[in-house]
Amino acid sequence: MMLEYGIRLTPDDNGTLLVTCPQLPIVATFGETEDDARRHAAEAIETALASMIDDGEPVPRPVLQEDVTIRLPMMTTLKVNLYWALADAGITRAELARRLGWKRESVDRLFRLNHRSRLEQIEAAFQALDRALEVEVRPAA
Repeated sequence: MMLEYGIRLTPDDNGTLLVTCPQLPIVATFGETEDDARRHAAEAIETALASMIDDGEPVPRPVLQEDVTIRLPMMTTLKVNLYWALADAGITRAELARRLGWKRESVDRLFRLNHRSRLEQIEAAFQALDRALEVEVRPAA
């Protein structure tokens, strides 16, 4: 269930690596090393997703066509999946707030990637959308 987007690392003429994300054209960053570039890519992707969610834009579902991928944190994965579930259900955040019996601001916080939402809140929102969360723990690849 982890959210991963493919990136391209292109050597730049000044010894750095240019990072782009084909599915999120607004993502462009760099790094001195591959590890640095990957770290910056994760931050840039999260920033792009947060901006798209704030603006009510559609967020593309990852299609892994690149050799290098960036795995986003679990809370980001949950919030983006909640955003998709809300869109798939065809309801508004106001309707979700009504279903949960919460204030609208509390629901809005669930979609802010930089807000530390509680897992119980995320789970309740998915349940209000007739969705269930499942957790799988497996050995790291």
